[in-house]
Amino acid sequence: SGFNSIGHMDTMSRGRHQIGHYKEGEEFIQNVFHVLSQIFTGKEKSNLGFFLLSASIPLKICSVYFPLQVIQCLQAKKKKKLKAQGRKSKKLAKNFLKAPDRGLKSAQLCSLSLLYAQLEVELLESIEGAVMSRAVHILTKLTENGPYVPYSGQVLPVNVLKARKIYEHALQDYLSKTAVSDQDQVNDADQLVNLVGCYALFQYLTVGIDAAVLIYMQASEKLEVSGSQKCENTGENFGILNFPTALEAVTLLHTNLLRFHMKISVYPLNPLREALTEALKRYPSNQSLWRSYIHIQRKSHSASKARRFFDSVTRSANSLEPWLFAIRAEQMRKKLTEKVQRADVGEIHCTIPETGLTNRIVALFEHAVQSENGTHCPLLWRMYLNFMV
Repeated sequence: SGFNSIGHMDTMSRGRHQIGHYKEGEEFIQNVFHVLSQIFTGKEKSNLGFFLLSASIPLKICSVYFPLQVIQCLQAKKKKKLKAQGRKSKKLAKNFLKAPDRGLKSAQLCSLSLLYAQLEVELLESIEGAVMSRAVHILTKLTENGPYVPYSGQVLPVNVLKARKIYEHALQDYLSKTAVSDQDQVNDADQLVNLVGCYALFQYLTVGIDAAVLIYMQASEKLEVSGSQKCENTGENFGILNFPTALEAVTLLHTNLLRFHMKISVYPLNPLREALTEALKRYPSNQSLWRSYIHIQRKSHSASKARRFFDSVTRSANSLEPWLFAIRAEQMRKKLTEKVQRADVGEIHCTIPETGLTNRIVALFEHAVQSENGTHCPLLWRMYLNFMV
């Protein structure tokens, strides 16, 4: 009360552009982080750097502090400003990579290296020649336990072979761990996700998509076994304590890589569809997985399979996300249908009845608001009111 909304980031539309009130808050946040980076040392400073980078958006070029800026630059097609944000991100990542390293044994360094490599991979237009890319250089240097050396434009084949062996042994070591303390298990879960992500991305760039998928499959199988064995041995800390979170994170890395590969290469849709449907049965509240699912379903001319899947998940899950994304998928289909109907091609609107979609969306809203979570969800009620208006 009595304070201005510093950093208020709500936006509104003005024609094709988005306007907002983020400039003052942007400068304030930047100054705070600048001061903190000078005060913190050691592990606290590396955690701060990791937080800054993990708050960024890996879409072609990544912003360090302000994800909203990147979105607006993408919408306005301001390529120069977008590249400037990317340079800031790279500079920050390089500065932290110059700190004394512990290689694969450092969870923070693995996370940072994975983020940096993902940023570089997003810039690739093709997988051909990726073995000589900066991303491979980053992931190779991570295994050498030495100071980070700037990319010179090439990666020695012998270094790639050595890095592959180190990744392979490190992953086997983590997957073979059994009874340890609770805190160590939580740390191991986080580290395992980072290690799997780095190794799979390394294999993707140096061998191919099948080699990367194999890494994800091995890690997922081990995590599933650890989870089932822990349930049977409730009195013993067996395997990885935080296995559900780790398994979900590994699954998300897997599906995201498949989506990226499909974007830059010719690859069948079925592996990604199967991976997403299996993942969503297990994690029905994961919004990132649902976004990917409705994105790939937009490419399908038949909605029946997606509708059956949504119906099965909404019946078995207690979370509200399946309802919200089922509604969203139907609204996207309705919008596409209306776009065709408005096309200036004569009487085509007479051949595509629209009332069926409207009735289905209303029915989904009615069922959703009657659920325990839906009754108390302001977002769902606002969506319903907006649709009816």
